[in-house]
Amino acid sequence: MGARFPYYLLADSREGQRKEAELTGLPPSDGAVSGDVRKGFVYERVPHVTLKSIANNPDIKEGMSREEIDAVIARHAETETLRDRPYEDSRKVRVAGRFTVESLSPHKTISPDAAPSSERAETTGESAFERTILDNLLKAGVQNGRKRERLEFETLIPFPGEYIQAEGMRKNGEDGTPQRIAVSIGPQFGTVDPEWIRQAAREATRGMGFDLLLVCAFAFDPQAVRTTEEFAPSNPGDFATVQAERQIGKVPILLVRMNSDLAMGDVLLKKTGSANLFMVFGEPDVKVEHTADGIVVEIRGVDVYNPTTGEIRSSGTGEIALWMIDTDYDGESFFVRHCYFTGNTDPYVRLKRALKADIDEAAWQSLYSTRSRPFAPPSTGKIAVKVINHYGDEVLQVYDV
Repeated sequence: MGARFPYYLLADSREGQRKEAELTGLPPSDGAVSGDVRKGFVYERVPHVTLKSIANNPDIKEGMSREEIDAVIARHAETETLRDRPYEDSRKVRVAGRFTVESLSPHKTISPDAAPSSERAETTGESAFERTILDNLLKAGVQNGRKRERLEFETLIPFPGEYIQAEGMRKNGEDGTPQRIAVSIGPQFGTVDPEWIRQAAREATRGMGFDLLLVCAFAFDPQAVRTTEEFAPSNPGDFATVQAERQIGKVPILLVRMNSDLAMGDVLLKKTGSANLFMVFGEPDVKVEHTADGIVVEIRGVDVYNPTTGEIRSSGTGEIALWMIDTDYDGESFFVRHCYFTGNTDPYVRLKRALKADIDEAAWQSLYSTRSRPFAPPSTGKIAVKVINHYGDEVLQVYDV
């Protein structure tokens, strides 16, 4: 968000037409321009000189100087366009735009020779994916960003469930903390939605039941956090309460975000190591106010879950690196309409120096805040708040306004 990028000459612009005329020696086009980036840029080009083009050049005469011969050769030579080297417009500065691009990580390739049929390939791929997740979960445990607060497993074995793939026993767990833990692994290519969490929670409360349910996924539906509250015990930090209320379908649920490197296989994981493979990011503490100027959102901090004790504690905004608001959330796509930073450093210092222009200090300061600028009520009746911590983990909450 605080980066500075070069601005390139658009082919569909007056400046681009003049540059193109300078390069080709032809008169500039007098057609209408609209600044359409889809028409490309003005690129550098180099002459492509061959012996054949020199031998057949009609303008080379006996007695010409070296400079004259070079000019004649260059005039008749074919040119190669360097598509990776567009001309820069030094009079303009390009900064980050008002959009984000989000996707799942690139998918690893499965050799077609490994499975003779698509059906077998799908089954083999799923089992290999689950084995990779469970092996790394056993080795790395679950973290929340603090070294001393890591949930570690003594054992982690497969579980014959539809939504629960493994059961684990806590390592060095103290009395009064979750001991028997269920692990639900989300889809390899997709998000975990509320229905997935409900089915996994019902499965976790059957029979002997589990003390804690971990739902591991690369991405979660915006309504996922609210779904966990449907099954939350009245006092999740009290182990006796959890055991008593398990019979009525209550179980603590922990949403664990998996590092995207896990989808790429063992080769990339050897470089990543076990750090930050499975992270817990708490629920943001957000206050929505209706004022005379419009709706104002205030971020107060994040509720952090301690996986070693099962306790939930509140932390300040120091845990937050960036938070964004979609002021008219449509329920499908998150559009960044407001963006704010918190913490001890101003991320726009470098950008302000790069722009070398008069800056409205009040406007800059409004971006470095835990309280948003007022905005009009959304036409959809919903807003969405996305919070990102210093590790890059994020959580999205939707609010009815």
